[in-house]
Amino acid sequence: MPVLNRIAEFHPEMTEWRQDFHRHPELGFEEVRTSGIVASKLREFGCDEVITGIAKTGVVGVIHGAKGKGGRAIGLRADMDALPIHEATGLPHASTIPGKMHACGHDGHTAMLLGAAKYLAETRNFDGTVYVIFQPAEEGGGGGGVMVEEGLFTRFPMERVFGLHNWPGAPAGSFLWREGPVMAAVAGLEITVTGKGGHGALPFQTVDPIVASAAIIQALQTIVARNMDAADAGVITIGSIHAGEAGNVIPEVVKMTGTARWFLPEVGDLLERRFKEIVTGVAASLGATAEPVFRRAYPATINEGDSTRLAVRAAETIAGAAAVQHMDKPTMGAEDFAFMLEAKAGSYLMLGGGRGANDASVHHPMYDFNDEILPIGASWWSTLAEQLLPRE
Repeated sequence: MPVLNRIAEFHPEMTEWRQDFHRHPELGFEEVRTSGIVASKLREFGCDEVITGIAKTGVVGVIHGAKGKGGRAIGLRADMDALPIHEATGLPHASTIPGKMHACGHDGHTAMLLGAAKYLAETRNFDGTVYVIFQPAEEGGGGGGVMVEEGLFTRFPMERVFGLHNWPGAPAGSFLWREGPVMAAVAGLEITVTGKGGHGALPFQTVDPIVASAAIIQALQTIVARNMDAADAGVITIGSIHAGEAGNVIPEVVKMTGTARWFLPEVGDLLERRFKEIVTGVAASLGATAEPVFRRAYPATINEGDSTRLAVRAAETIAGAAAVQHMDKPTMGAEDFAFMLEAKAGSYLMLGGGRGANDASVHHPMYDFNDEILPIGASWWSTLAEQLLPRE
């Protein structure tokens, strides 16, 4: 029986799992309930081993092929954590926890990999070993990096590792791929500007940190516009500004936060250097002081060529060649699967989940994972295992 046909038979189960995870979202490194359910399901499916506690709440299931333990091995990874967003969908399976929701589809990723694990443990139609990796804390916690640091690839030696992310902007059931950079490196920005506060009617007696902050924000945009090669990609964004409490008072301090994104390491170095120079220099020119923090979070997600071609072959097997499209440009979003791809050959594809033109995108309070694509994702992971670890 073809993989997709068999996995489609437990589509209702996967939907139940996904919607249950959605009702009970947990933030990074807090996925106690989620990882407990994952581990219980993997044992129920008959996985040969289930290892918990990696990166605090991470889970790895071990599934040996038809000939038992030994031989080649690959890894399949899904993320489990939610976001600190208040859900506004009003759906029957909406989050029951105020201020937390699965706004990026990790509930769906977890359900799809569970579906693949159930199929692979049932059929064993491969030789070697498949590791199903359920990762915590993708959303800012760097759980992928923590798993690598805690010995993921030494404890579970594998040739390649593969990840998948739902993509509401592409038609449901389609796949998007590219070799090389697919998602950006990211840094968090923090700026504290200190001046001299005073009465808003007597600005000459003050050093206005708000004016200095405005000048800093304007000047930061010259990094991409005037310091970088126009053929390269980079972003500097200031997303929050906090200062003062009254309209007629010049405050003492302004605090700002933002983000930087890039692909090439040398661009990241340039962004960091010029960010610090501009923040301190502009503030000093206006009589204020400023403390800049450029906190690198995730490296760029770089797809290895051979692994990507293998991932595309599996996608075409499931969806047909016409539904598997090349991404002309990478996205400036970030993904901590990058840490795994720094340590191990692998690839990261996008699975279309779009329902229509008005679909909410990820990280939006109206977003909801499209349950119709659950068998597609589970079948892709399962097909990878059967194609890369064929039975002799």
